[in-house]
Amino acid sequence: MTAPVLICLDKFRGCLTAAEASSAVAVGVTAAGGCAVTIPVADGGEGTLAALAGVGYRLVHADVSGPTGRPLRAAFAVRGARAVIEMARASGLDVVPGRPAPLVADSHGTGELIRAALDHGCLDIVLAVGGSATTDGGAGLLRALGAVITDARGVPVGPGGAALTTAAHIDLSTLDFRLRLARVTLVSDVDNPLTGPAGAAFVFGPQKGASPRDVEVLERGLRRFASVVAAAIGRDLSSAPGAGAAGGTGFAALAALGARRVAGASFVLDELGVAEAMREASLVVVGEGRFDEQSLRGKAPVGVASLARRHGVPVVVVAGDVRLSAERLREIGVVGAWSLLDRAGSLDAAIGRAPALLAEIGRELPGVVARGGAA
Repeated sequence: MTAPVLICLDKFRGCLTAAEASSAVAVGVTAAGGCAVTIPVADGGEGTLAALAGVGYRLVHADVSGPTGRPLRAAFAVRGARAVIEMARASGLDVVPGRPAPLVADSHGTGELIRAALDHGCLDIVLAVGGSATTDGGAGLLRALGAVITDARGVPVGPGGAALTTAAHIDLSTLDFRLRLARVTLVSDVDNPLTGPAGAAFVFGPQKGASPRDVEVLERGLRRFASVVAAAIGRDLSSAPGAGAAGGTGFAALAALGARRVAGASFVLDELGVAEAMREASLVVVGEGRFDEQSLRGKAPVGVASLARRHGVPVVVVAGDVRLSAERLREIGVVGAWSLLDRAGSLDAAIGRAPALLAEIGRELPGVVARGGAA
């Protein structure tokens, strides 16, 4: 039997899910007489639950508060005693109704998902935090789990990062007692601190709709919240790697929930068994909507490429748009690259014809194997 082409694509944002993109390439590979195995991937952000559904996780739904307080139905994934919480499902940019609300967007719904997982009997909690709409330091998440955050007059502080500018005290003794029995893992490919020029407000706030003035307000709120939490736990974790993930939700997980941090792509690829599948593969296909320098910073496609290099399997990139030079691609072990944008000639055409273009590229991949990995 011919060794398979292993297809591990991430989502093509705004166009195709990881599963849809991977399947489209597989159609082409099989049409050309090759054998294809698909393992759609994610890096701990949006799409993580969808990827895990293929390896025995089942979805459990719960009614929670969205980033601006509007009720929504979200899901978490369960396998045995483990629950994986995808923050984007409850507190992500994609579930904000209308325009982004950077000053008031709140992580309360993510905390509600954690509480629902505890209700379900799960004590191994994995918090995957990519794609959030929030810059509230995880304060909303902690409130949902029982923490009480008040101002100098003892009045509860409202939702969102701007409200944290009045925070004066946090009571963590009221956190759900089951958290003392639980193991919490923070899954993130972001290693930024909570505050400062490389922190959550300055780096990620603008991506969530924050103006320069909003960023200054959010930074003050995060600094105030960090000092309040430090007083409560006896140490300052605002500079810890990953504290700035998801608008500071990483900080709340590390400081108040005792979480350990792991890289998002590493966690997902381990759960999916990508390394095991690599042993039988003749070629590995990686990619996402845009493959650029940002992809090299802990994203799933590059994680897969690194595994392939260790196993001596050639790697090619198939992406909506490839922004890296041939030399840069060779540095990460890529022997060939295909861009839908280059093939279609325009962005609209690339999006509209994406499945057909991916299948077309897939038909060319068995030839790469026949040439020994040279594109």
